[in-house]
Amino acid sequence: MTVQPSPEARPLYNLIYEALREHLLDGSFPPGLVFGQSAVARAFRSSRVPAAAALRRLKEEGLLKTFAGDGLLAWSDETKKPLRMEFLDAGLRLPHLVAGGVDVRNYHGRIYPQVEHTIAALLAFGRFLVNETALAGHYGVSRTVAHEVLTRLERTGLIVRESNQRWYAGPLTTDRLRNHFEMRWLLEPQALGQSMDKLDQKIVAQRRAHVVKAAKQRFTALRLERLESEFHVLTVLHCANEQMVDAIRRSQLPLIPTHSTFALTARDDELGRMLNDHLEIYDLILAGRKSAAMSALENHIRRGLNPNIERLRNIGGLPDTLRPPFLTLAD
Repeated sequence: MTVQPSPEARPLYNLIYEALREHLLDGSFPPGLVFGQSAVARAFRSSRVPAAAALRRLKEEGLLKTFAGDGLLAWSDETKKPLRMEFLDAGLRLPHLVAGGVDVRNYHGRIYPQVEHTIAALLAFGRFLVNETALAGHYGVSRTVAHEVLTRLERTGLIVRESNQRWYAGPLTTDRLRNHFEMRWLLEPQALGQSMDKLDQKIVAQRRAHVVKAAKQRFTALRLERLESEFHVLTVLHCANEQMVDAIRRSQLPLIPTHSTFALTARDDELGRMLNDHLEIYDLILAGRKSAAMSALENHIRRGLNPNIERLRNIGGLPDTLRPPFLTLAD
């Protein structure tokens, strides 16, 4: 099960491709306009890699064609005078992400959450080689941007760079799963205790209402993961101790996204118990009962360990439809 990315998280080459395609189809550009990688990159304030990927796709679709000079022309152009000019001067209407001042050269900041989630959700299936070049190609970014994403992932502990200079993710073993749960039941109650004095009661009440609503709906991986994030991340980690928050997040990252992996194998009574636990703790937070809320949170996390170990042991193989092209199973 996958999560549809927001417009901000789409691969950059898709954003460029869609914008140029719209202009080509409605005939917005002047006849003979040359589509070159550098000119497209300048217009969208990107590197040449996503620009090249977008142009290649437009050519494959028959909207652009080669000619005697450098670059590409619109397929319908019969002019003998190629026109080279800046795309903004040629009438390019920039997408709102670019026109609004977003620097797409910092695109790693927008693709990072999607890459992080994808890798974390698949750790239970084994050990993976993370291909930097394939990652860059998949998202239409430069290898420099891909490297920045992987370096940031390494700092979270999700991946490691081994002596052969290759990046690896996983596996999430039962021992590692147990260690992450132990870190969480030791530290999350302390974080919640520090957070309770700072939490906005109205926001807590809204999050409680989300749980009540979800209990009446069909369970889905995305819905459960959002509830987990609202509770364990936005509520529990609303404290000022940054070192403790960082330590907890390192143990949450491999676990919370596994709802995308485990949700379909969980029993309804287990999922119902999870929601009831959240409701109980939200009620204790709203009542200002700090010690009781901390104790209930510890018990909630402890109860989650054994069912998750059982699912990990029986997860089976990774469906090809869930594996992105930048991950390959390592021996």
